[in-house]
Amino acid sequence: MPLAPTQMLALLTEPDDVCCLGSARNFQAVGYHYSAFSPIADEEVVQLLDAAARRLHRVLAAKGPGVEEEVEIPSGAIGLRGNLQLPARCDGIEVFAHGSGSGRHSPRNRFVASVLQRTALGTLLLNLLTPAEEVNRENVFDIPLLARRLMAATRWLGTRNDTSSGLVGYFGASTGAGAALWAAAEPGARIGAIVSRGGRPDLAGPRLAAVRAPTLLIVGSADPQVLALNRRAMALMRAPTRLEIIPEATHLFEEPGTLTQAATLAAEWFSHHLLPARNEESAPELPQ
Repeated sequence: MPLAPTQMLALLTEPDDVCCLGSARNFQAVGYHYSAFSPIADEEVVQLLDAAARRLHRVLAAKGPGVEEEVEIPSGAIGLRGNLQLPARCDGIEVFAHGSGSGRHSPRNRFVASVLQRTALGTLLLNLLTPAEEVNRENVFDIPLLARRLMAATRWLGTRNDTSSGLVGYFGASTGAGAALWAAAEPGARIGAIVSRGGRPDLAGPRLAAVRAPTLLIVGSADPQVLALNRRAMALMRAPTRLEIIPEATHLFEEPGTLTQAATLAAEWFSHHLLPARNEESAPELPQ
């Protein structure tokens, strides 16, 4: 629930768990706790219900034999290890770009991937560095290297019958966000959307202005240094770009509920930009 009197929360003993965003001892009226508490128009309710129905239809349509496999993607002299999961019909797939010690087995990455998969999106969780390369910390910040391997994975998806026709999006965290933007700025890159979670988009440097893919930057309010770097990078971008700040979240989004918020924002962003062709009418644009 969004709000509740403090004394009432103490009395809720039967539920397994209670999630309440705000409480007050002197509760009075619900409207006192909102900066905007105007009535919702019937048209907006109908629009939101229709959008939810379309998303459910996508999920149900994707049920059935899909793909879930361990893959190895050639990139130069090495093979990149990854986890590929696709719905029965794959119109959009997200490639996870991580370069700072967080890879395909990371619980955070797998959680975000599971949220994206519920919207009938495919996911490719990828290690951009080999275990031997990760030992050298300089490789983590070698953005051109990470970007080349990300592009190799994108080309590889284009060779598969089950992914060649789908739009590709990049989900980057930490230095992987810089690599995602660097790769998306390549001439001829056909990237449908990008999401950065606690990322370092500034590491893409002068290439930021060449990015054309709609980009969502997600940063925690308790991560001031990275937040400042994201704002600086955003000022250099010409693509449609939005900054979402998760209240009280630190760099790794370890606080209760913060990773879920970030994953939900990512799912909405990718669904909006990668799956519009699933229905005659696309989902309504996210509020600015």
